Amino acid sequence: MFRDNTKVIQIGNKVIGGGNPIMIQSMTNTKTEDVAATVKQILRLQEAGCDIVRSTVPNMEAAKAIAEIKKEIAIPLVADIHFDYKMAIAAMENGADKIRINPGNIGSKEKVAEVVKVAKERNIPIRVGVNSGSLEKELVEKYHGVTAEGIVESALDKVGIIEDLGYDNLVISIKSSDVMMSVKAHELLAGKTVYPIHVGITESGTVTSGNIKSAIGLGIILNSGIGDTIRVSLTGDPVEEIKSAKLILRTLGLRKGGIEVVSCPTCGRTNIDLIGLANQVETMVQGYDLDIKVAVMGCAVNGPGEAKEADIGIAGGIGEGLLIKKGEIVRKVPENELLSTLKTELDNWK
Repeated sequence: MFRDNTKVIQIGNKVIGGGNPIMIQSMTNTKTEDVAATVKQILRLQEAGCDIVRSTVPNMEAAKAIAEIKKEIAIPLVADIHFDYKMAIAAMENGADKIRINPGNIGSKEKVAEVVKVAKERNIPIRVGVNSGSLEKELVEKYHGVTAEGIVESALDKVGIIEDLGYDNLVISIKSSDVMMSVKAHELLAGKTVYPIHVGITESGTVTSGNIKSAIGLGIILNSGIGDTIRVSLTGDPVEEIKSAKLILRTLGLRKGGIEVVSCPTCGRTNIDLIGLANQVETMVQGYDLDIKVAVMGCAVNGPGEAKEADIGIAGGIGEGLLIKKGEIVRKVPENELLSTLKTELDNWK
């Protein structure tokens, strides 16, 4: 597999590449210079299962804030740099564990060299990021439009600039909002580089559309053996990105641990608020590190049978519900105690 043979890169207290576990990333949407708000969001992301977090550094105040943020968090912090090379240098000087740049946006090779010099001194990885939306005019003309081939050529060109400066502590990311173009680009890139690849579908959309596009795109790419870190980019609470990423990895068999919730579709036999109950259960189980399956069923008629593949489950009735283990009814409880009963079982799971 491609990911088994990528270069091993150290990012703060995490290691990626070389067949190491795929890491989940997200990005804060607070003002980075607002240290309290940014730390609060990162701690929520940490709790949800985020492995690496990225924050934008558009100004010197944000760069200096990194030092304060780092004191309060336990996961690596990546500084996202757009155009100003001085921000990249300042971010590293203030403790960023990794920086994300597009050398083409930084400016002259002299400016890129200044960034690489500091990264080399501190052994800080550089993520070279190329987006289809900012593809160079000459590559658009060469390939008669924005194409997977053009994206890959652009990325490898930028990587070459840094390699020529004597540095290879690199991660590559290539992104497009076009799902199938992203898939093709990653397939092309994986055969041309040994650097770890960060995978994501950019500008994927709201929680609904973004999850669908990301699940399809990331699913195909990851199942092909490509990808060392991932981000599910959503327009919404970044904690939702972590939930989705964990589920994608677990569904593909690429990560174990964490409770999988299964629930039946509603039908005319349902006599409880199944939708509300299933959402409550899904939220509740985020805090457990148990590798089990929990079923939430809508009726007492088919619920036990349909939940037989789950380790534990609950099923609704009329004013009461069932606690089920491996398809067997354990006991009946009042409807309003279903959630608390399930929580008690999970708290004492062995």
